[in-house]
Amino acid sequence: MKRALPVVALSIAGLIPLWRYAPSSGTTTTTEIAAPASTPSSSSSSSSSSSSPSSSASSSAAASQVVQGSTVNTSKGAVQVEVTFEGDKIGSVRMLQQPNHPQTTAAVPKLIQETLQAQNADIDSVSGATITSDGYVTSLQAALDAKG
Repeated sequence: MKRALPVVALSIAGLIPLWRYAPSSGTTTTTEIAAPASTPSSSSSSSSSSSSPSSSASSSAAASQVVQGSTVNTSKGAVQVEVTFEGDKIGSVRMLQQPNHPQTTAAVPKLIQETLQAQNADIDSVSGATITSDGYVTSLQAALDAKG
């Protein structure tokens, strides 16, 4: 009985910080990773050097399209991506909204890199950031669907 009182008191004292804990609901700024430039585009621009360079630059700018995915509200915070398409390929992915959480911050570059390699939304979740990964994939799929 002498030990029961301190054990109960210390248990309650240890649980108070858990009861008071509130996960962050803020979002961080954008993160973007672009796909590396492919060598065929640089060779095609050198082969078209006889034509005007401004027409070659405007045609490549016209071929890119930016599409925003839907905002997905997760228990960690909102997730939204923006995808830049270079023709039919995903050129870059940028996070417009993401939870302000260390695991999310570490997971986003991995998710973007996998997206650029897979060129679709069929990517693996990042361990430790499953909720954010699921929100990312949902928003990414919405952007891909909007592209058509």
